[in-house]
Amino acid sequence: MSRKTADEWFEEYGESHRNPVNKLIHWVCVPLIYLVVFGLLWELPQPQWLADIPVLNWGILATLPVMLFYYRLSPALAKGLGLFTLACLLFLLAYESLWETPLWISCIVGFVILWIGQFVGHHIEGKKPSFFKDIQFLLIGPAWLMGFIYRTFNIRY
Repeated sequence: MSRKTADEWFEEYGESHRNPVNKLIHWVCVPLIYLVVFGLLWELPQPQWLADIPVLNWGILATLPVMLFYYRLSPALAKGLGLFTLACLLFLLAYESLWETPLWISCIVGFVILWIGQFVGHHIEGKKPSFFKDIQFLLIGPAWLMGFIYRTFNIRY
């Protein structure tokens, strides 16, 4: 991972997220894409050693490198993103007991619709998504939104 500061990442990410419609689309789509990606990982087949441990799955395991990325970006931002990640995981756990539609179906449908939304937003913006330049921007999107929330409430990161 590059040793750019959070603000340097956010400035670079923000260059292709200035249009108000694109920003609004990102406020809806980015957190939901984050959720459905964890949902898809949650549903991946597990080896027996993983299946034997209650509630442990690939989605839960994926939080470790994701949170390490955020911690290295900013320990303060990692706290907020950790809470958001926990909320996502709790939602996925609840989903399985509350809805009959398999989680993987909802996540695939959501993933496709949400990415269409993202590309529409970038078409309106007139700029390609940042992750075409650097794949790390896929994780910067949620942090960029959390950074906005932190700045709104004068929380230092």
